[in-house]
Amino acid sequence: MKKPVKTILALAGMALLSCPASARACAACFGKSDSAMAQGMNAGILALLGVIGAVLLGAASFFVFLARQAAASARKEQDGPSTPQKSA
Repeated sequence: MKKPVKTILALAGMALLSCPASARACAACFGKSDSAMAQGMNAGILALLGVIGAVLLGAASFFVFLARQAAASARKEQDGPSTPQKSA
């Protein structure tokens, strides 16, 4: 059972070693940082950072909303129950 696994790993290793170096690296890793692939990768990173920032901003604003509601509720309870005034 171990022999086929070793054979497959050996074949995969030889296939990787037979590839030229330029085929194993992306444009950013290979040193050409002004290529279209590198620009696309940077745009993708910025898009993901934007989504993460929007989610964090939404969560933070929700907690600020909860804190304000709790403060308003505490102020209302501290003032005591309001009695409606009857008009004569």
